[in-house]
Amino acid sequence: MKGWPLYEVFIRPRNGVAHRHVGSLHAPDPEMALELARDLYCRRGEGTSIWVVPASAITASRPEDKDAFFEPLEKEYRHPSHYNIPPDVKNM
Repeated sequence: MKGWPLYEVFIRPRNGVAHRHVGSLHAPDPEMALELARDLYCRRGEGTSIWVVPASAITASRPEDKDAFFEPLEKEYRHPSHYNIPPDVKNM
């Protein structure tokens, strides 16, 4: 197992629901990662779909960048006070 890449595992519990992250595992290749994910995370038939993604393929924001990534941007053009509504428009 030493030297095997890390895979992140996502399971969709039923159709119409989004996949959710359930854990990680090490495997020699994507096919084996899929089989190991099935054996480890779907032992009781919990899932209808499994995704395995190499952890190295995931790019994530850093906790120290929280303010820069998640503070709302001020987009004044979205405020209705900047638009002139003609007087003959009754319902807007």
